[in-house]
Amino acid sequence: MKKLLVAMLALLSIAVVAAGCGGDKKAAPADGKKVTIKVGATAVPHAEILNHIKAGLAKDGVDMQVIEFSDYVKPNMALNDKELDANFFQHEPYLDTFATERKMPLISAGKVHIEPMGIYSKKIKELKDIPNGAKIAIPNDPSNAGRALALLESAKLLKLKDGVGVKATVGDITGNDKKLQIVEIEAALLPRSMDDTDLSVINSNFAMEAKMNPVKDSLFTEPKESPYANIVAVRKGDEKRPEIVKLMKALQSPEVKKFIEEKYKGAVVPAF
Repeated sequence: MKKLLVAMLALLSIAVVAAGCGGDKKAAPADGKKVTIKVGATAVPHAEILNHIKAGLAKDGVDMQVIEFSDYVKPNMALNDKELDANFFQHEPYLDTFATERKMPLISAGKVHIEPMGIYSKKIKELKDIPNGAKIAIPNDPSNAGRALALLESAKLLKLKDGVGVKATVGDITGNDKKLQIVEIEAALLPRSMDDTDLSVINSNFAMEAKMNPVKDSLFTEPKESPYANIVAVRKGDEKRPEIVKLMKALQSPEVKKFIEEKYKGAVVPAF
């Protein structure tokens, strides 16, 4: 009887321990731990879109910290140096040029939206009024400079070498009847250049940061079918990380599409 009692107590102890272990696993499963990611972004619209999905990602186990930048260089440098897990501010042609020139293993994890580039002015109301010798400011990074020159050609302000398209440089200008002066300036500074120029070709994110409406305030706008979709960039191989997959799923959701369409009213266009 005594041996039977001892055996029963031993079994009971094992059962209690097993139940305790099982309870711990249920309370804090290994795959239920929250993962923190840092995502670099320019303020408008990128950080705004990221902050819109932040709460939903938190419910999905991803604590996203949005780090704001005001230029186009530091976010890629920080991503390459593993100070960020991803960034969201650029289009793929810019990323490809940046990564190739610096030999950085950065790739696109997916498209989110398009920001049509526009031509702006504080001095003239219509492009037909542009004077001879007018000064036009464009971005100074190669991919956006070519994009701006192609836009100026679309607006019939100049002519580029046949076939060069968005890869154009100032040296590819073959027709310039009005002797327009092309000045290259850092993209983020273009809105501030408007007092000193007749026209400025500005990316929509920087135009919106300067409180300009790309739909209402631009004199000429890039077509909505532009190939320059803004993407999320990551280090090669990280695009398969579960938290990055969750980030992209949230950014390419119907909810975000509706948010972009309602908030930006054509100044930003979903690319998915």
